Amino acid sequence: MLEDKVIIVDMNDKEIGIGEIIKTHQDGKLHRGFSVFIVNSKYEMLLQKRAGTKYHSGGLWTNACCSHPRPGELIEEAAHRRLREEMGFDCDLKEIFSFTYRTQFSNNLFEHEYDHVLLGEVDGAPTPDPEEVCDWEWRDIEELRKSIKDNPEVYTYWFKACFDEVISYLSGSRKTRQPDFGG
Repeated sequence: MLEDKVIIVDMNDKEIGIGEIIKTHQDGKLHRGFSVFIVNSKYEMLLQKRAGTKYHSGGLWTNACCSHPRPGELIEEAAHRRLREEMGFDCDLKEIFSFTYRTQFSNNLFEHEYDHVLLGEVDGAPTPDPEEVCDWEWRDIEELRKSIKDNPEVYTYWFKACFDEVISYLSGSRKTRQPDFGG
């Protein structure tokens, strides 16, 4: 099944193979992923608390959604699909940067991703899938920054790794009345 496969990439995000999702995480192979950040008009960020049944990082707070594109699926298509599946809504998204990270979890799985970071804006309440998300909240960004510093253990690794760059982008875009989330 394509749902159980991830795209193995090199350090330039060039596809070099397809891997089974759990085996790829056991072996620590670099694979393509994405992280979707959502803000609202009050300059709050939508967070989800990952369901405890997730194969890693269960029970931790993170960005609105994150996952892997399926083989043959574009990043933006995958991001829209997973945003609908995890959080029950969709919105315009814009890729703002990408980065690579590697970390090992207590269950001996690795997350080694070439992570594409996308940003969207929406107001309102999501309707998350309880199989994916056990809680959610809108958080004031300055309060969130302090919480990440004071309580880093309650947030996912990738969220902490790219949070400052997302905020830097948001700060710049607010000054220039950006971003244009369309097309």
